[in-house]
Amino acid sequence: MLASLLALELLSLGLFALLLFRQQTNELTERAHARIAYEARSLALQANEALHQQQPQWVGLSVKMMGHSPTVAQAKVTDPAGNVLFSNGIEANDPTLEPAELKLIPQIKRDTANCLTLAGDRWECVYPIYTSDVLRGFAWVTYDKLWMNEQVDSILRSTAIFGAIWVIASAILVLIMGRSIAQPISVLHRGATALMHAPEDVSHFPLPVSVHNEIGDLIETFNRMVASLAEQRAGLNDTLSLLDSMLANAPIGLAFVDRNKRFVRVNHVFADLTGVAVSRHLGRTFADLLPPSATREVETAVEHVFQSEEPVRNLELNGEGGKARRPWTWLLSAYPVRTTPAQVRWAGVIALDASDRKRNEEALRRSEKLAVTGRLAASIAHEINNPLEAITNLLFLLRNFSDLPEPARQYATMAEYEVRRISEITQQTLRFYRQPTQPARTALSELLDSVLSLYQGRINSLDLHVERKYDPELTVFCFAGEIRQVFANLIGNAIDASSPAGRLLVRARRSRDWKNPAQAGIRFAVADTGSGMDPDVREHIFEAFFTTKEVTGTGLGLWVSHEIVLKHHGSIRVRSRSAAQANAAPKSSSGTVFEVFIPDNPDFAKEIAAAHAKASAAATAS
Repeated sequence: MLASLLALELLSLGLFALLLFRQQTNELTERAHARIAYEARSLALQANEALHQQQPQWVGLSVKMMGHSPTVAQAKVTDPAGNVLFSNGIEANDPTLEPAELKLIPQIKRDTANCLTLAGDRWECVYPIYTSDVLRGFAWVTYDKLWMNEQVDSILRSTAIFGAIWVIASAILVLIMGRSIAQPISVLHRGATALMHAPEDVSHFPLPVSVHNEIGDLIETFNRMVASLAEQRAGLNDTLSLLDSMLANAPIGLAFVDRNKRFVRVNHVFADLTGVAVSRHLGRTFADLLPPSATREVETAVEHVFQSEEPVRNLELNGEGGKARRPWTWLLSAYPVRTTPAQVRWAGVIALDASDRKRNEEALRRSEKLAVTGRLAASIAHEINNPLEAITNLLFLLRNFSDLPEPARQYATMAEYEVRRISEITQQTLRFYRQPTQPARTALSELLDSVLSLYQGRINSLDLHVERKYDPELTVFCFAGEIRQVFANLIGNAIDASSPAGRLLVRARRSRDWKNPAQAGIRFAVADTGSGMDPDVREHIFEAFFTTKEVTGTGLGLWVSHEIVLKHHGSIRVRSRSAAQANAAPKSSSGTVFEVFIPDNPDFAKEIAAAHAKASAAATAS
């Protein structure tokens, strides 16, 4: 801009100099013509006066004097025929006039100066000389252009000096303008460019204010605008961070869908519910993630939100799959999300996983049934004991009756054996129901034998080969009833997974904790040659309510067993190979091995007593 202004100044100066030069040249030309005409008339009047005084020599003197004028190149006087009489001291016998001059003589009028241009661009004026109305001759004066050229050169020098002064003044003005206008504007331009390319980078601001004019006020206003934008952006970022934090850490599933029922945003809880990564939700629909029945219900609810602009609450959805890979129940609500008061742009979906609550309710009902069944079984077992004792006594008397034949005595012996088995089963039932409140040293062989005896009927029906490898003298400090429950769960699961004519291995031995070798204890294992478990099933077996037995299973057996082992500060491990894995590997068979380590800690009773005392104190304080 400043360069354009300087160029405009130079162009204006050039035009001004050209016009001034032309005007001064024209004025000099007019003045030159007027002056030469005046000098020719003056020479004619002097010659007239000299002839009137009868002093012709004065004419030559006047010619010489006129020749000394700075504007006269030549002065001469001729007779009427054009013969030169006087010419700057030239004698009368000098050459005559030039043809152009001779041609002009007939056109000369009295009392009129006649001018012409001769060869070589010379200007000349002639004036007639009369005495008593008699033409005596002509006065000729040739203009000296050297004087005019000096005047023109003077004008050019003056114009050049003026132009130089003007250019220097313009340059100084441009520099001042560049400092007071262009530089602040450049600073403002750089600031605007930086803000455009990096709106969040405010390291270049505030812009420096180097002038105190309208541009300085503009820069200050721009700085205030950037500061206001930064403050608003910081507030917006804080709000967005807060909303993102709420969305990411909310304990419920949150999702937003557009009118095409495509996801635009979800949180991690919702992604965990569907079992699909957060990034893979964007642009997908409910049909891509949910079962058909659940998809129809949720799409109907979302469509109702868009049409009526009213929320839908507590819609129960049921399905299978997802990350848990099991049946699930959701409580779903949908609500409109408005970007303007008159437009619903998205629909928000809130999903609450009610699967655990539903399973808890179902487990509570089953547990209550089991508890009632357990109490009923204990009552029945208790009532059966009395007649069993009478039958046992009668069979003893019958077997020892002397007149009884041998076959009858054998039948009585067999009946007495079976009655003892019934009595043992009732005693085992009572032991399961009546748990001790304090740990004690217990023989593991008795626990294992009692559990195997309890499942003897199912073992016989499947024709399982049971291998017992444990020392009858093994003892451990524990809650006998709880450890018996662990054995019952593991052996029961092994029998459920076994096929006819399979093998069941129950083994126990003294060992040490692999993580803490100083801790001694008992390590026992339950292994079977059954169907085994896939890796995805094995990951969830210790979770509450996870079961593969569908109707017959509660999903609590292994979870309770795991909690009991942890209560005893022990550990439980599992290795399993499914039938599909066994078929893929040659010379391998399917099956599962559960290995449990129980520390033999005599101080376990003190720890339990201290825990009970702490709990009682806390309950009393509350």
